[in-house]
Amino acid sequence: MTNALSDSASPYLRAHAGNPVAWRPWGEEAFAEARRRDVPVMISIGYSTCHWCHVMARESFQDEATAAQLNTGFVSVKVDREEHPDVDRAYLSAAAAFTPQLGWPLTVFTTPDGAAFFAGTYWPPAARGGLPGFRDVLAAVTEAWTERRAQVQDTSTALRAALAEAARTTAGPVPDAARIVAAARDLAGLEDREYGGFAASGAPITTPKFPTVPALRFLRSPLVVAEAPEAAAVAERALRAMAASPLRDALDGGFFRYATRRDWTVPHYERMLTDNAGLLELAVELGEVGIARGVAGFLREVLERPEGGFAAAQDSESWIDGERSEGGWYARDAAERARLEPPALDGKVVTGWNGLAVSALARFGAMTGDDTAVGAARRAVDAVMGANVAADGSLRRASLDEIVSPAPATLADVGLLAAGMLDLAAVTGEVVYAEQARDLVDAAAEVTGDPALTALGVPAGEESDGDQPGGTAALAGAALRLWWFGAGESYRERAEELVGRVAPRALAEPAAQGAVLRVVAELARPPRQIVVVAAATERPMREAARQVQADVVAVATADQVRAFAAAGFTLFDDRELRDGSATAYDCRGFVCRLPTTDPGALAPRA
Repeated sequence: MTNALSDSASPYLRAHAGNPVAWRPWGEEAFAEARRRDVPVMISIGYSTCHWCHVMARESFQDEATAAQLNTGFVSVKVDREEHPDVDRAYLSAAAAFTPQLGWPLTVFTTPDGAAFFAGTYWPPAARGGLPGFRDVLAAVTEAWTERRAQVQDTSTALRAALAEAARTTAGPVPDAARIVAAARDLAGLEDREYGGFAASGAPITTPKFPTVPALRFLRSPLVVAEAPEAAAVAERALRAMAASPLRDALDGGFFRYATRRDWTVPHYERMLTDNAGLLELAVELGEVGIARGVAGFLREVLERPEGGFAAAQDSESWIDGERSEGGWYARDAAERARLEPPALDGKVVTGWNGLAVSALARFGAMTGDDTAVGAARRAVDAVMGANVAADGSLRRASLDEIVSPAPATLADVGLLAAGMLDLAAVTGEVVYAEQARDLVDAAAEVTGDPALTALGVPAGEESDGDQPGGTAALAGAALRLWWFGAGESYRERAEELVGRVAPRALAEPAAQGAVLRVVAELARPPRQIVVVAAATERPMREAARQVQADVVAVATADQVRAFAAAGFTLFDDRELRDGSATAYDCRGFVCRLPTTDPGALAPRA
């Protein structure tokens, strides 16, 4: 029996194209087939650099007997969580009702209408270590479906109703500065004072530890730095601890996904674009140039694709001496690595993740004057806008080898790409990036989530910013940036409305909502906006601008400034050279200082 994954835009799905399982890609057609056959749906969710996903594939999905059991009793759907994050989030929320051990591979059994009635993660082919065998699980689910259908339906209906109720939110006002600072101090109280980062008090040394970049970046928001410097210092200690630990590859500067121990040792060796882009931004904000330079080099030299844009991840496994080895390549020295085939890349270009990389590289280039970093950011924008736009003009989630994903762009994709474009506009002075960002945010009302989830009535899962900004935070952040650029008061109002929906939960769960809290913190204080008008060959004022910490530091020629103003970005109105010299316009707290031609007048920090 053949399956329909070989032409996918996902390396993860392509890797399963040769399985004897009759896989179907995510979509309404799979559920229609289940209704026609009156069988349940088995949804298997994972991603290409997931070690235990590889293991379950080898043990079960390549096994003829297991495949026959699946093909007879189920419609089997394979989902790349990175291609369909909304689907992953929805079914993770459902799976929490059946297992506390959430993660990937995620295996969810649903009715033909997509309502979950049982779930788990990895199951071995036969029972071991307290886990039932996967074939036994399949037999039990089939027995429940055929012999106790009413009970299955009751379970799925009750769970769907509970999830729908949990997903309801009520908009409220943006919290004031005092409550935001209190949340920052609560978050800082979770610091692992021995090893840096976050861990529960008294946690065993075997506790896994993640970078949790959004939470660390919230602690570095200007409001927290000013009002709670002791909390802000937690982020600096965490970054330095991670950078000095085995979590960071000593040869190429890239960070691994997480450590399996509290002291940042024994990494899980996959390397994600999201983590590294976020850690690069954090390093730039902290002025940690050495750490930042290493991560920027990893992005350009390892993850950048030849046609532009960045691969989603690098695998933890590689082939060494004819066998699959997890982490073995990373344990070798430079000479040994050069003789071995490196771990494979998940080459798909994810829209929002590339937006994160664009922001990080643009800011790194602005700080250091590294034009190669800015060039990589430009190429990434070109790649995304070229490859991730469908024939109908709609923005899609990802692409691979010129195959565009059928998955629509998420709100996070739109927001992160728009924010990256605005950061690139600030450092290059090119208004086209700001105009494209504004167009994306204006069209974001049409981004309604995964169409198959909507059609099936599957409740959305709870949004989190645990490892990267979620849709709410990403779109609100982009709207706020547009307001900083002078695009209009409506963008600030939109940012406030977005974060107001989730602010109460964010204040209560700061470790899981760091990106939302960062936007809330930025809304709670007046911005600092700097425009430097300078000839392309001018150096002193441009160099001075690189050292400034502000919400917007835009450097442009006189012609570029006029183009921004003509495009409706009022921050650039009436910005011009004074007496033919490079001129800086520094606005703080809605008050603009007198223009200056003295580079020394630009204070590095406000």
